[in-house]
Amino acid sequence: MTSTAGSAGPTDAVTPPPSEPTDPTRRRFSRAERWVHRTTGVLMLVCVVSAACLYVPQLAELVGRRYLVVTVHEWSGLLLPVPVLLGLGSRAFRADLRRLNRFLPHDREWLRAVRRRDARPGSRPAGKFNAGQKVYAAWIAGAVLVMLGTGLLMWFTGFGPLLWRTSATFVHDWLALAIGIVLIGHIGMAYGDPQARRGMRTGSVERGWAEREHSLWKED
Repeated sequence: MTSTAGSAGPTDAVTPPPSEPTDPTRRRFSRAERWVHRTTGVLMLVCVVSAACLYVPQLAELVGRRYLVVTVHEWSGLLLPVPVLLGLGSRAFRADLRRLNRFLPHDREWLRAVRRRDARPGSRPAGKFNAGQKVYAAWIAGAVLVMLGTGLLMWFTGFGPLLWRTSATFVHDWLALAIGIVLIGHIGMAYGDPQARRGMRTGSVERGWAEREHSLWKED
């Protein structure tokens, strides 16, 4: 009788453990998403700079050509929503919009850690986007829509009564100042995080950074 001890059939094969990812980087943003961000950023910068040239006397005197500056400001503001609207054709962009629009329990935990000034990565759980990025995205989207609406009321003077135009001018001017301050903070935080800038520049980030800063970010 032939012994079968020690032999292994197909069902006895040991399944190897899943291998760790060998790629040291992780894809964060698609080309379409980076295009939307860059184009929107350029239009926003043109809006802010042209507004400063209209409202700061020293800059107005330095630049001159007020009619040209007004035209550039109006059209750059009118075009601001266009990159986002075109970006809706990208599946990756739509998926990230859904992520930004969902505020989950760990996002509240992230905000509480910020209030406590607890900078430990483990105390600030985050998915692909942290709570701060979600709040900023919602605020800037709403601000752009308000600026667009009030700007149109100021541009087309015959559209509504004088009270509407006066109120629109007040809201437009003060919200523009708030946007300028928030944008300075946004740019400052981006410059303080090289990996965040790399993600927007190349589309990829280091896997270690993603696991540390966005521990709940699941593989796409």
